[in-house]
Amino acid sequence: MDMDKTKALRLLAVKIRKYVLESVQAANSGHIGGSFSMAEILSVLYFDRLRIDPKNPQKPDRDRFVLSKGHCAPAAYAALALRGFFPVEDLKGFRSIDSYLSGHIEMKHIPGVDMSAGSLGQGFSVSVGMALAGKTDNLDYKVYTVTGDGEIQEGQIWEAAMAAGHFKLDNLRLFIDNNGLQLDGAIADIMSVYPIEDKFRAFGWHTITVNGNDVAELSAALDEADTVKGKPTVIVAKTVKGKGVSIFENKIQFHGGRPTAEQYVIAYKELDAQIKELEV
Repeated sequence: MDMDKTKALRLLAVKIRKYVLESVQAANSGHIGGSFSMAEILSVLYFDRLRIDPKNPQKPDRDRFVLSKGHCAPAAYAALALRGFFPVEDLKGFRSIDSYLSGHIEMKHIPGVDMSAGSLGQGFSVSVGMALAGKTDNLDYKVYTVTGDGEIQEGQIWEAAMAAGHFKLDNLRLFIDNNGLQLDGAIADIMSVYPIEDKFRAFGWHTITVNGNDVAELSAALDEADTVKGKPTVIVAKTVKGKGVSIFENKIQFHGGRPTAEQYVIAYKELDAQIKELEV
């Protein structure tokens, strides 16, 4: 990936974080930590990889994206708005009773959303079904999905992983946002999911581990996935919860909720400075 493209994708990731911050602050609730940690994943997918058309969101041969960790909807909504699926101004209505942007990502009223999410684990299962349908219907699309590392504690995840390996779904790409923290503490302390790669390999998956906050590494991982035949690919993305704002990073209290007025000002200034630096 050339330097200009890398810089552009880094800039988009910061813009996603800024819109997440504004959305959560306006709603007085939401999930900042996990939304921030996956910003580069969304930047690479929506602006360098997904074959999608904002003017034709239901195009049959489009690539599919499923946000299985659906509580991080603010980040996905920001990416969709920046990509042109709906006006950026609408992001400020997040979680408002008068808005179509609900707290968990939802497909019925939002163009560009391929699957609603709620109970953790279900989105990934649907992704497997989408990939299998693509194979059955001989459609040349790929399915991309993002789960949280706490989410993969769910048994449903492993049933879906087993099915994907069994059916050799090489059109499926799973990102695990491995920021190491969940609602109540560290993943390793609450219910360790490690070693993640070994588990997926045992289910017949191709595994790649990257710095999930590095757009070049993410893009290279997707290039590698495109060379794999007969196996689905999991990309274990090592990320930082709350990435991009010093007072949010690796802080459990920012899994959900909103920052104080003072914290909001600090966060806004940090993100604004990053945007200005990348726009030069």
